[in-house]
Amino acid sequence: MEKIRVKKLKEKAILPTYGSIEAAGADLYACLDENITIGPGESVFVPTGLAMEIPQGYAGFIYARSGLACKRGLAPANKVGVVDSDYRGEFMVVLHNHGNMPQEIAHGERIAQLVITPVFTPGFTEVTELADTDRSDGGFGSTGK
Repeated sequence: MEKIRVKKLKEKAILPTYGSIEAAGADLYACLDENITIGPGESVFVPTGLAMEIPQGYAGFIYARSGLACKRGLAPANKVGVVDSDYRGEFMVVLHNHGNMPQEIAHGERIAQLVITPVFTPGFTEVTELADTDRSDGGFGSTGK
């Protein structure tokens, strides 16, 4: 894949990095002038100081960092952020504090991970019937025991 073009909107912004050679997600870093405190049950926009040019036919998905979520209760408020290829604004991560203690975010802290993946955008056609399957319209938990 080609490289993702990244524009620093703030001089001290940190480009995304991969934690290991086979990591699927690149770490996104907080770009702050001063620490941010996120209270219990609160959601706060955390800037990265970066804008990116995601290639057409791809999208960026912003996921929680497992350590931040498990150890400190912080995860993206919208669970997964979707960044379309035509977006050119600053990448922001809305972190939500699921815990019962205030959590502080500092400049340069890893706050989320970005996964770039191909997307398919098929059209939709209205029909009166759908093909039958063994599952049919069985919903949540219908295939388990």
